[in-house]
Amino acid sequence: MDQTLLNTAIRTIELEAEAVAGLAKFINEDFEKAVEIVFKSSGRLVVSGVGKSAIISQKIVATLNSTGTPSLFMHAGDAIHGDLGMIGKEDVVMLISKSGESAEIKVIVPLIKNFGNTLIAVCGNAQSYLVKNCDYFLNTTVNKEACPNNLAPTSSTTAQLVMGDALAICLMQKAGFKGADFARLHPGGNLGKRLYLRVKDLYTFNTKPVVSPTARLKEIIVQITKGRLGATAVVSKEGRITGIITDGDLRRMLEKSDELENIKAEDILTRSPKTVFADELAVTALELLRSNDISQLIVTNENETYLGMLHLHDLVKEGIA
Repeated sequence: MDQTLLNTAIRTIELEAEAVAGLAKFINEDFEKAVEIVFKSSGRLVVSGVGKSAIISQKIVATLNSTGTPSLFMHAGDAIHGDLGMIGKEDVVMLISKSGESAEIKVIVPLIKNFGNTLIAVCGNAQSYLVKNCDYFLNTTVNKEACPNNLAPTSSTTAQLVMGDALAICLMQKAGFKGADFARLHPGGNLGKRLYLRVKDLYTFNTKPVVSPTARLKEIIVQITKGRLGATAVVSKEGRITGIITDGDLRRMLEKSDELENIKAEDILTRSPKTVFADELAVTALELLRSNDISQLIVTNENETYLGMLHLHDLVKEGIA
């Protein structure tokens, strides 16, 4: 094991963690006013940078858009070749730069000011040209880059990213952005499914295994096998759910009894089975399965009518579990 290599990795993590922790002292009135101006704006937040800061800008824009703040990325280098045209008169502009002194920044800052747009600086140099000419300053100064030569943007870009996240989350909170809003903007992928997929979207594709309380062992086995859900519901002739029989219940019964001929469903069922409403979120069903260490849930409506059965595999197949 190369301990020198491991120590370098640990030191990198420690330096970047220190840089992030140090941001707390920079959360001030300017930060609050920046949040307010972006929140009240009828336009978008245009985020720009050059080099590594441009990459961080793109991530911040993605986070803002996904949490309800309309945003747009503009590369500082392309801005002076026509992309300034993407800035609308109601937009707020946020420039991200470690030094605040790059050539591109010095060119576009006076142009943005001439447009009359509010300018927010995310910068690690409080004495820079950018900071002296901005309306609001979000300070991302770091003591040291994680780079052993103190040159490559590492701690500084981490600080920029975290400051952008802090801005996005504060805007999200002010807007009252909820899980349902997040689902609306994230309909694809496993994340979206966790927020909108419901039990009724899954269980209807399964068979509906059911036996009466007086059903014999053969009928029980047939229903469990045919359903391929590892269980069957036990429902009375009045339609009341009296229990569930799983393949585990069958195995335990076989271990305890040699007299199989007269065994009925009511002799081996598990009473008060765990149930879930069809309209519940699938992720809620997953929590029920996990917390009770089971693989099946009986699906019902508010009248406690047996509708079908949901299996853990249904959630795994959809990427919920």
